[in-house]
Amino acid sequence: MKKIIILGGGTAGTMMLNKLFNILDSNEWHITIIDESETHYYQPGFLFIPFGIYSKKDVIKPKRDFFPSGAEVIISRIDRIEPEKNRIILVNNVVLQYDFLIIATGSKIKPEETEGLKEENWYKSIFDFYTIEGAVLLASYFKQFKGGDVVINTTEMPIKCPVAPLEFAFLADWYFTERGLRDKVNLKFVTPLPGAFTKPRASAIFGDFLSKKNIELIPEFNIARVDNQTKEIVSWDERKVKFDVLVTIPTNMGDEVIARSGLGDELNYIPTDKKTLRSIDFENIFVIGDATDLPSSKAGSVAHFQSEILTENIIAAIEGREPTAEFDGHANCFIESGFGKGILIDFNYDTEPLPGKFPLPGIGPFSLLEETKMNHYGKIMFRWIYWNFLLKGKELPIEAQMTMAGKRR
Repeated sequence: MKKIIILGGGTAGTMMLNKLFNILDSNEWHITIIDESETHYYQPGFLFIPFGIYSKKDVIKPKRDFFPSGAEVIISRIDRIEPEKNRIILVNNVVLQYDFLIIATGSKIKPEETEGLKEENWYKSIFDFYTIEGAVLLASYFKQFKGGDVVINTTEMPIKCPVAPLEFAFLADWYFTERGLRDKVNLKFVTPLPGAFTKPRASAIFGDFLSKKNIELIPEFNIARVDNQTKEIVSWDERKVKFDVLVTIPTNMGDEVIARSGLGDELNYIPTDKKTLRSIDFENIFVIGDATDLPSSKAGSVAHFQSEILTENIIAAIEGREPTAEFDGHANCFIESGFGKGILIDFNYDTEPLPGKFPLPGIGPFSLLEETKMNHYGKIMFRWIYWNFLLKGKELPIEAQMTMAGKRR
């Protein structure tokens, strides 16, 4: 019997397990998924926890609820991948052979990569919302916060969900307005990018939103260190930004197993063909989601679109054909803008976000690059879709390839 191993039971890995399990003959193919945790986290929900919109219980479920019965599930840390030998070594020295390997090990925050970021003030005046622990502690802190300088700082790109820092700033503006504290809170959005976002057209629009909400945009700030004595973040060119609360988006890096296996770049992301999602170095290894080094967003929607392409290409490889399905970098993101409204962007490698209607041309119901209540409902509704459709690998009425239908240049 031939074997497929999936490393990582998060969004991307779970989707691939469900898709392949429903396609491949169980008499011919044995599929194993390996992850170190039994708990699945709905990471887009972390954003809402600091503002009391979601609680911890709203964003966690058992992973096994989403794994098909019949698939082998191994809960264990992975020591290393040995691609030349087509095998995985677990921390207890168990050796697993594979014919095809799918790497979906994701990415994690690494605050220790920035001097002074994770010291005695971590979770006292410095917080993150990219972990469940950070989001919960920040929710508690904000309940008793009376005012001051709130700095939202992205240390470096790429990061998971590039719009999340913007959403945090917009929701903070709404949250402190609702609490009657907005005139006592100075919100600062500090980024290494030249503007508010990675794509120039959308960046200009989001920059305008920041300005209208009286959120100071500080671009091209490449953080060198955190001065915990003066409570300042300091750039490499010695610019300083003072904070009372620092909401950090630390350096994001791929899993340490990628480094131990010698498969990644300096950030532990795996060199991946941007179209086929096949490893650049090994023909029987495919990579999906945040584990890739692709110039696409590291977001759940991207993993979903990739999973459609990857499924086609793995089947082709199994059948001895050359993979021909192509991922175009498609990303689709709802962006909370506060006060019950949201914005929607849809783009890929080559096409910037454009105005228009989505998914039905001229009808919507969602509006691209516009702030609407319907877009907010789309964001909130996504959690239900995620648990009930996305993770289970079910078909959604959105093409994996970006379409120009309904968009205006």
